[in-house]
Amino acid sequence: MSTDPVHGELAIEATGLVKAFDGHRAVDGVDLAVPAGGVFGFLGPNGAGKTTTLRILATLLRPDGGTARVLGHDVVREADRVRDRISLTGQFATIDAELTAFENLTILARLLGYGRAGARSRAEELLDGFGLTDVAGATVKTHSGGMRRRLDLAASIIVTPDLLFLDEPTTGLDPRSRNQVWSIVRALVREGTTVLLTTQYLDEADRLADRLAVVDRGRIIAAGTPAQLKASVGAGTLQVQVLEPDHRAEAARLLAGSLGVAVQTGTDDGLLSARVDDPARASVAFAELTRAGIHLTTFALGLPSLDEAFLALTGRSSSTQVGTDAAEKAA
Repeated sequence: MSTDPVHGELAIEATGLVKAFDGHRAVDGVDLAVPAGGVFGFLGPNGAGKTTTLRILATLLRPDGGTARVLGHDVVREADRVRDRISLTGQFATIDAELTAFENLTILARLLGYGRAGARSRAEELLDGFGLTDVAGATVKTHSGGMRRRLDLAASIIVTPDLLFLDEPTTGLDPRSRNQVWSIVRALVREGTTVLLTTQYLDEADRLADRLAVVDRGRIIAAGTPAQLKASVGAGTLQVQVLEPDHRAEAARLLAGSLGVAVQTGTDDGLLSARVDDPARASVAFAELTRAGIHLTTFALGLPSLDEAFLALTGRSSSTQVGTDAAEKAA
């Protein structure tokens, strides 16, 4: 399935990418088109091929088939030119835990071509921008998970990349730290960096990504904006709260008859929910309840969430294990 955008320059263009491990195709013919600018979300269950695809695009793995161009350069024939313009932040921090935050950034800046004074200045600038000045002199092993992740991101942009690969950047972080990382990503995009984000947190993709692609079993099965993927499910969710819990069974029967679908009971007394393909049917259901003298405390019809769209597309949640990327990670 193609992910071609309607228009605009492409930061990434891949056609028929294939990568196999021990006879298993982790990536099985991926076509991908990522517009320059903004955040592109790459979603899929564990083992679906997200990380393998990202590592091919970042020149860390050689594809077995297909082609890919990143920022106009072939990832195999022009790997060095690709690496000059990209940065990668993986699932785990790559900074030295025995050094301080300031030492980590200063050393990396020197390795990337900064002079002594320039490296110190860049390190201080990044520590301030990422809210790490207060812990700059503490060894990284004493930092919280959120601090380490922010430091890892800071290390990734010592030289601001044209394209930043973020592989599940907020895994294991608390809500406050996740929000801090999201703010950093948005700031990078405002400054002109394109971001390819892989994540299992669908709310993260919904909040950050301009466009999304869903990969499953090594193939892209859907692509579009978050709103388009939600709309592709073709259903919303109706929730009602019955005033008198004793009326719940009758209300469920009437709703099922009006909507033509199964009705789910919630954990709270009187709460009922059902999928709705046609919003007009919700009005009919509400009228049936009113005629039956069943009073409601709440009545809401909402659009499907990205979680519901993902479940409908893949048949399972984003955290479900299907195969593994373990072989790829060990490569």
